[in-house]
Amino acid sequence: MHAQMPPAMPMLSRGKHRNPSKGACFMEFASYLAGERWSDHPSCTHPLLAGLARLVNDHTSDDARPHLAELIPSVIGLTGDDPRLDARIALCAARAALPVVAHERQLAMAVSILSAEHVLTELEGRPAGDLDERSSQALAQVPDAARWARTFGRGVRVSPKGFRRYAAPNTVQLAVRGVAQACVPDPDLLLRGLLADAIDDCWALLRPAAGIDAGIDAGTAVGTDPAAVDPARWADACRLTGVSL
Repeated sequence: MHAQMPPAMPMLSRGKHRNPSKGACFMEFASYLAGERWSDHPSCTHPLLAGLARLVNDHTSDDARPHLAELIPSVIGLTGDDPRLDARIALCAARAALPVVAHERQLAMAVSILSAEHVLTELEGRPAGDLDERSSQALAQVPDAARWARTFGRGVRVSPKGFRRYAAPNTVQLAVRGVAQACVPDPDLLLRGLLADAIDDCWALLRPAAGIDAGIDAGTAVGTDPAAVDPARWADACRLTGVSL
């Protein structure tokens, strides 16, 4: 199901804003739509996913940032305590970054992919060493980094709790900054795709039926029932924060 977006798009900007009259970032706009107190850390979205959205918002160019607004409704209500969420969000970030970031960051991203997959195999009861096809494809694009990461991680145990607390947020930060600085034709498109893929994976885990029905990709804003977005509140938020032309 594809959400029908209101015609007006908000003028998103970098950083934190005291109130709507000062502007809005991705998550601040989400907090307003969700009916929460104005904040870039609203409770309506999983903390790591919200952190990813803030980073993507801040590292996207001014010209491309308005295109992120279509994804805002899909993060509202997307939260939970399932420890697999952090691993999946980190995986999306690392897989997107690995093929394009600088060499020193490629090593870190390859380690992050293998660590996140290790955590997921433990949490999901899958055989040790079992990799998601997307992870295998990403690693195959940078074989030297993948080989080094496998050697580095041999015998090292990564606990789900430790990964969730330390490795996952570090992976997300390194990945977004690495993609933003990568020598690629359109880093903005890669950043948007990274965020959209993470939202899609969270939907698939938290709301399997909706995820199958909604399928988010880098060019489509879906993942939420169109009725969940109040057009009047959206228009009011745009009026308060500014409208992108």
